[in-house]
Amino acid sequence: MRTGLVILTTASIIAATAALAHKGATGVVLERMQGMTALGDVVKELTPMMRGRTPFDADQVRAGADVMVTHAGQQMTSLFPEGSVQPVSKVLPSVWEDWDEFVELAEQLELRAEGLKLSADVGLAASQADQAASMMGGGMMGSDQAPAMGGGMSGSGDMMTIDMFATMPTEMAFAAVAQTCSACHQKFRAEDG
Repeated sequence: MRTGLVILTTASIIAATAALAHKGATGVVLERMQGMTALGDVVKELTPMMRGRTPFDADQVRAGADVMVTHAGQQMTSLFPEGSVQPVSKVLPSVWEDWDEFVELAEQLELRAEGLKLSADVGLAASQADQAASMMGGGMMGSDQAPAMGGGMSGSGDMMTIDMFATMPTEMAFAAVAQTCSACHQKFRAEDG
C-alpha cells in the first residue's frame, strides 16, 4: 500500500510541475528543468504499468531507466552550480547548504535507476505470483516470495545495492526510484503555489 502511495504522490507532483513548463528559464536552469521534466515523463509513463493498468513491457522499463540514469548522479549535480537560481526555478538554497546530501540523493537515483533496468527482467510481483500459482497448482509459492523480496525496501533503502535489484519485482525497484525523487523534492524543491 505504501509503495502505491509513493508512486501516486510522486507522479502527481511531477504532472503538476510539468504543467507549469519552463517559461523564462535560461542556461543551466533551463537545462536542469528539461532534465527534471524528462525524469518526470518517465515516471508518468511507467506508473500505470507498475500499477498493473497497462501491460508490462520490460523494454519500455529499460528505456525509461536509461533516461533516468542519463539525468541522475554527476550529470544532475553538474546542473546545480551555486547560485543558479532564476525566478522560474523551484530549487531551494538547501541544495547548496546540504550539498553532500543532495549529491547522495543524485547518486542514489542513478543507482536505483540502474537497478530498475535490471529488475525489468524480473517483471511485476503479481505476474510472478500468477505464474507460480499456475505452475504449482495455486500453491503458496507466490504469496511466500513477495514479502521476502521486499523485506529490505522500506526500512533500509539506503543500504540497497545494485545486486539486490536483479531479483526484485520491477514495481519495487520503481518505488525505490520514486522514493528517491520524493525525498529530494521534499528537501530541495519549493512547493508550487
